[in-house]
Amino acid sequence: MTGAGWSCWTTAHKSFFHSSPDQLRSAEWVLADPLTTGLGDLPIAWEISAREAPDRGIAAWTAYFTAGIPHEALTAFALALDVRKEPAWGFDGIDAVTQVLAAADWAPDADDPEHTFWDASMTSCWSWTVSPAGIEDQDPRPDLPGWMAWSQPELGSPYLWCAAFSHSAPQDLVGAFAEALVAPAPVPRRTLPTVSERCLTVSHMP
Repeated sequence: MTGAGWSCWTTAHKSFFHSSPDQLRSAEWVLADPLTTGLGDLPIAWEISAREAPDRGIAAWTAYFTAGIPHEALTAFALALDVRKEPAWGFDGIDAVTQVLAAADWAPDADDPEHTFWDASMTSCWSWTVSPAGIEDQDPRPDLPGWMAWSQPELGSPYLWCAAFSHSAPQDLVGAFAEALVAPAPVPRRTLPTVSERCLTVSHMP
């Protein structure tokens, strides 16, 4: 982010706050903040948001990513936000996300086929559902839906990672995250989560 001209400083809670040159986009590393809440019993690592104007107090939308989030998907989301001319608003429907999942052969959930999708191993899920408490959005109405995504290699086991996007998050940005997340190309990893070994195809680099 700093390479794109974003500024960075440390907050009172020892988090790192990044801001775009126009001050409309921000990304904060909050893992060190003891007041930060979590998703799926995992601590939130990144909060990314956008505002209509630099002096606007409330964010138009906010996206939350826990520790363990695949960095390729997070990077794709951040880069898409950086180049978006209007970061605070989006008018695409959720098809911008569901079409990405369908193209990657993610299966509709039997009970909620229009809003919930599973990967072939049934260990990762996307769902357009009521957002958890604490998700910040410019729309004050209660019980608004937003995208949730998570990976849980075994039923009842801890989550590997979770992501949540507030109701007003532009769908094309969420789609960029989804597209990177479901891409079949191999990704480099130094260590592999033990619980996910049966779900992975491992290729050793020379």
